Amino acid sequence: MPKITFLGAGSTVFARNVLGDCMCSEALADSEMALYDIDGGRLKQSAAILEAVNREQGGKAKISAYLGVEQRKEALRGADFVVNAVQIGGYDPCTITDFEIPKKYGLRQTIGDTLGIGGIMRALRTIPVMADFARDMEDVCPGAWLLNYTNPMAMLTGYMLRYTGVKTIGLCHSVQICSEHLLKALGMEALLPGRRELIAGINHMGWLLEIRDSKGNDLYPEIRKRAAEKNLEKHSDMVRFDYIAKFGYYCTESSEHNAEYNPLYIKSKYPELIERFQIPLDEYPRRCVWQIADWEREYAGLTERSAIAHTRSTEYASHIMEALYTGSVYQIGGNVLNTGGLIENLPAEACVEVPCLVNGAGIHPCRVGRLPVQLAAMNMTNINVQLLTIEAAETGKREHIYHAAMLDPHTAAELSTDDIVRMVDDLIEAHGDWLPQYR
Repeated sequence: MPKITFLGAGSTVFARNVLGDCMCSEALADSEMALYDIDGGRLKQSAAILEAVNREQGGKAKISAYLGVEQRKEALRGADFVVNAVQIGGYDPCTITDFEIPKKYGLRQTIGDTLGIGGIMRALRTIPVMADFARDMEDVCPGAWLLNYTNPMAMLTGYMLRYTGVKTIGLCHSVQICSEHLLKALGMEALLPGRRELIAGINHMGWLLEIRDSKGNDLYPEIRKRAAEKNLEKHSDMVRFDYIAKFGYYCTESSEHNAEYNPLYIKSKYPELIERFQIPLDEYPRRCVWQIADWEREYAGLTERSAIAHTRSTEYASHIMEALYTGSVYQIGGNVLNTGGLIENLPAEACVEVPCLVNGAGIHPCRVGRLPVQLAAMNMTNINVQLLTIEAAETGKREHIYHAAMLDPHTAAELSTDDIVRMVDDLIEAHGDWLPQYR
């Protein structure tokens, strides 16, 4: 039976989804599941919930919990698969810091977990911890696959693939829901069955390059027409629909994310754009508060039941593990290094999101070719920041943090170079022991 280790198992809802999916798989149902976290309370909650799911699924899995850094190696020992879902520094204090200090400089954010100054700081907090994970894995489970779900996806996965020996794939659910969300929003859901699509680019800015119906008809002409009409009214996906109008293509991640990945929509000189494009500033902190409160309510209800039903979700993780373990074939959108020019007009050291085939021999990225030049250019503005942040993490040089922030599209559009340097210094000081190497 395989062993699955879940790092960051205090992410209870996500752990329940991924490991619950594994319990629904005939090939994985009897797995040994090792839960690891540094928060004893959340770890205890996750273990209780997963035991209840396991009972409902027949009780085949063996679940164990490991608390704290001193138990991490034992959690990883002999693992075949390692799922990473950690959030270093949590909502309080680190996410609050990532939003409140930039706000003092007039820099507003929506999510702050992938790019921008929030994404940079999150990566710098997380990469040293993932480097520790890698050293432990190389020691006690050198053949294991790491399935990374933690953001900032491209920075973390890119670091692991470039600077460690761990087999790593980065995963994000925005790929598999992209075209379904689009077609439903435009009243084209009847064309969902049998559709064919191609998505490639970078994480959270992967492009829906092609979409055809079951008969092979190109759906983009009708999508472009309906998207333009849709954006005449207020709705929650206006930035991505504006991408269709201005750049010709739709992308994977939500409008609240993409509003801060460029210099176009959050601009202090044009405050009316916030209302025009329905941009939810400070969305992630609000979401964190809501999710924490909602989980406490949900947990209180779940503890009253001895068994919890679970239906297999659309998350890739269980399907990847199943394919690698049994030799079956499964297709995903995965985050990998751009080795061999998978996307010809992006750099080799970039972490790209492309179709991948999974089977018993491994995970095999598919060559896409060239992106339309405007889409590659958009991706490059993000890749520049990703590569510089990885460089800062690997070298420990503060100046590379400045470089990453100065070349971030949204930050550079709003602040002077002097203010960017001062803001970075303030963030490093405020994060204290979360970023000791830069003090």
